Amino acid sequence: MKKTALYSWHEQAGAKIIDFGGYLMPVQYKGIIVEHNAVRSAAGLFDVSHMGNFYVKGARAKEFLQFMTTNDLDKAGDGQAQYNLMLYPHGGIVDDLIIYRIDAETFFLIVNASNAPKDFEWLQQHIKDFEGVELEDHTDRLSLIALQGPLALNILSTVFPLLDLEALGSFQFRKVLFQDSEVIIARTGYTGEKGVEICLPNEMALPLWEALVEAGKESGIQPIGLGARDTLRLEMGYSLYGHEIDQDTNPLEARLKWVVKMGKGHFIGKEACQQVECNLKRGVGGFSLDGRVLPRQHYKVYNTDRQEIGWVCSGTLSPTLQEPVGTCNVVREYLIPGTPILVEVRGNFHTGAIRSLPFVTTSLG
Repeated sequence: MKKTALYSWHEQAGAKIIDFGGYLMPVQYKGIIVEHNAVRSAAGLFDVSHMGNFYVKGARAKEFLQFMTTNDLDKAGDGQAQYNLMLYPHGGIVDDLIIYRIDAETFFLIVNASNAPKDFEWLQQHIKDFEGVELEDHTDRLSLIALQGPLALNILSTVFPLLDLEALGSFQFRKVLFQDSEVIIARTGYTGEKGVEICLPNEMALPLWEALVEAGKESGIQPIGLGARDTLRLEMGYSLYGHEIDQDTNPLEARLKWVVKMGKGHFIGKEACQQVECNLKRGVGGFSLDGRVLPRQHYKVYNTDRQEIGWVCSGTLSPTLQEPVGTCNVVREYLIPGTPILVEVRGNFHTGAIRSLPFVTTSLG
């Protein structure tokens, strides 16, 4: 089992530790609801150093990544990050990722922890056709810290007073110094709140983490585990690999058409997406259930005639709304908000309805 550079801090803080993506990670500290509410009302600090980190370099680096991914990197300038997807030829999703354009010949990729070895192998498998392009795995050298919440940027400005946060827009990043070490600060996140994700060398992770904790004390900052990270992203309807998206799901069936740029040149999986686009039968939407029963992944979804129409992708009791919510993959005609549905939970049918996403309004509006 791998440990992040912050593992000892989590342990001393009394975190409950679990195996996640091959890493020993904190799932909660004071409790999922307390941590969730801290991010929605003040600020939370996440150790997400288990994520995979790759560099792609060379004169043909952008050409290579344009072929490997669905979004259009021609739209990203230096200092910009872009949400993206890698597909298999049949249109299933290899992974979702964020690509940072450092310069015209240098790109930094952040991929899902459990997919990192598979992603690296997938990229390596195709790189031979792009002479001079280099792929480097920096996962074991780098840490990733997320600071999220309505007060996150105020806290960050205390630690980085020279950083012009007003000029740092969504999905933009800057390289700055922290105690003479270069760090990347990006206006990205997985909660729907204001905030940043900070990539830095392992040896600087603990000093920065402690500096942010100290700076945020009066603002009510809390360390946040993977449990609340999941409830936060689900309230926003954000995809999680292995739930809303996987190797058998086409992005057009998962509310991700906006990431698939059919107008750019050829990319792996393009033909499959074109075929699905012409005959789109399924989609992912939000839903809520009456009562307090919790919907779980793979539970079956039915129409009011008890005909099976799909399945639950993710489900939880929303700490913000105090009601059971989730995402489901169903036949498209049932995706209209307000459509009544039934979810089978341990042999019983529970009433609910399709809901529009996101479920909540946040500090991002």
